[in-house]
Amino acid sequence: MQLTKRFFLMNAMAVMVSIALTVLAVILFVAAYTRIIGPEADMNDLKRIFEVRSGLGEIKRAAISMEFEQLLDQQYQQELSNQVKAIGADAVILKNREVLYSTRKFKEIDIEKSLMLSDRAPDQDTIELDGRTFMFSRADYRLHTGDKGVFLLLAPVQLKANFYLFLGVFTISFFILSFLISNFWVSYRFSRGIIAPVSRLKDAAVKISEGDLSGGITEEGEGEVKELCRTLELMRIKLKESIYLQQKYDENRTFLISSISHDLKTPVTSIKGYIEGIIDGVAHTPEKRQAYLETARSKAILVNAMIDDLLLYSKLDLGQIPYHFERTDLAQYFEDCAEDYHYEYEKANMKLTLINELKEPVMVSIDRERLKRVVQNILDNAKKFMEKADGRVDILLRETRTSAIIEIRDNGRGIPEEDLPHIFDRFYRADPSRKSADGSGLGLAIAKQIVEGHEGKIWVASTVGVGTRMMISLKKYE
Repeated sequence: MQLTKRFFLMNAMAVMVSIALTVLAVILFVAAYTRIIGPEADMNDLKRIFEVRSGLGEIKRAAISMEFEQLLDQQYQQELSNQVKAIGADAVILKNREVLYSTRKFKEIDIEKSLMLSDRAPDQDTIELDGRTFMFSRADYRLHTGDKGVFLLLAPVQLKANFYLFLGVFTISFFILSFLISNFWVSYRFSRGIIAPVSRLKDAAVKISEGDLSGGITEEGEGEVKELCRTLELMRIKLKESIYLQQKYDENRTFLISSISHDLKTPVTSIKGYIEGIIDGVAHTPEKRQAYLETARSKAILVNAMIDDLLLYSKLDLGQIPYHFERTDLAQYFEDCAEDYHYEYEKANMKLTLINELKEPVMVSIDRERLKRVVQNILDNAKKFMEKADGRVDILLRETRTSAIIEIRDNGRGIPEEDLPHIFDRFYRADPSRKSADGSGLGLAIAKQIVEGHEGKIWVASTVGVGTRMMISLKKYE
């Protein structure tokens, strides 16, 4: 519930509670007063007032149900006289301010005064006539001749002015006191449910502004205050995560720079050495100079590829590479991939085979170029680390109920079990000597980033001396 509505309801409840307590207090006060001071007198007075009020109401209701001419009937007037005498009252019937019937003689000025006062005051109120208090009830008639008829009932009552004045003061005082207490309770509830939590939120906001994100913000208070606590806690968590990610990106950047600098040093030193050999005349024959230049060229190509891998991985890691997904037939796509790499594998005296176990065409949503980079990195690794004369790589396609599975398996030397959890880490090589392997060391890290960008999974299983199985899972196209 909104705070404004809650505040309004609580104040309204405070007023209602104050009224209820005041009514109860007045009842108890009257009961105590009549018991202690004058039980018989006061009870008789109250009883008299109630009886007169009830009697006047009954007589008026009966008169209203009759026509004005019927009020002038002598038999009705006799009955009316008996009824008003029973409750100690009097009745007056007038027509155009002329008295047609009266149960007792009233002064003309009292009649005029009673007509004037009763015309403005609510029914069964009291008026003062000749120093006495009368309770009255009045009914007006509009005659068909245009005249105006009035039926007036007057009953003298005795009111204890001092008692009722004291009762009024008591009532007002008790209401004000109870209202103040109720408002104090409302203020206390709001202070505990709003002001105190807001004060703690202010302290938490100051800590956050100073960079202290370690302290959690408790959800407390009511309504919007509790929602504000929840929102600020989410903001704190998001801010803490963003700072953590920023630190991670900074660490990654530093690590990338240091690692790539280390890996670039070897080929750059090699290029420098071959060029100096040509300049110094070490390669004194055309054939030797050509060999030096070819070697320097291959090292430069390697450096360029390493830099490309570094830039690609950095953009993937920062989410700056857009994906262009297309609905693609999985089997047809990998037939094209196998065809693209068939010549390279033949040249390396290796066999590349596509095994399709799909019973029907399976469609996936992929970025064709990005996924081809994944396949290229895995096939290049399989070819690079193949040490057998009968090297073989199989691309196996199969499916589950919701996913398409691509398995690329080889019969190479395999990966030691202790290295399996780390092969997707950047710059990680299972070979203990970093210098013994060409490349940036980012191939499988890039493959993992691209597969996860497709909302897929990539994992590996390997046995030393038997071979390695790279598995990729992609969601089927709905």
